Amino acid sequence: MIQQIILHFETVLNGEPWYGRSIYSLLEEAGKSDVYKKPYGVNHSMIELLYHMETWAAYTLSVIKEESLSQIKSIESLDWRIIGPKEHGWENGLAQFKSTNQEIIDLLNTKEDHFLDQVLDDKNYSFRFLLNGLIDHHIYHAGQIAYVKKLLDN
Repeated sequence: MIQQIILHFETVLNGEPWYGRSIYSLLEEAGKSDVYKKPYGVNHSMIELLYHMETWAAYTLSVIKEESLSQIKSIESLDWRIIGPKEHGWENGLAQFKSTNQEIIDLLNTKEDHFLDQVLDDKNYSFRFLLNGLIDHHIYHAGQIAYVKKLLDN
């Protein structure tokens, strides 16, 4: 079971998912556009979406590592942070996003199937639910990034 989640996660990130391009290929291409712009009243720029995705990947990693609740809350507080071009570059954000996701995969490879059924300490759901949710979250926001990029390219 855990190997299926890992395979699905890797496929979505850097493989050939059924719906089209992988998240990393979309993000690498998007970085060639003006990632700070919000075209036509779009709520979030591509860079805001990238860092939002990174926040929830970092949250997931922190939970898997069983870090303290204060550390986890600290990560959660970064969600939808104010993005400044001097401190939040696309390349750095993408590198961090890739690194965080790889660390999640590496940790999952050390776990047994029963890990997926464990309930998170401060939540009412399992690691299986969290991991499937993270994959869905990545796909959803990568789609938004692709849409914003398309608006900018027109």
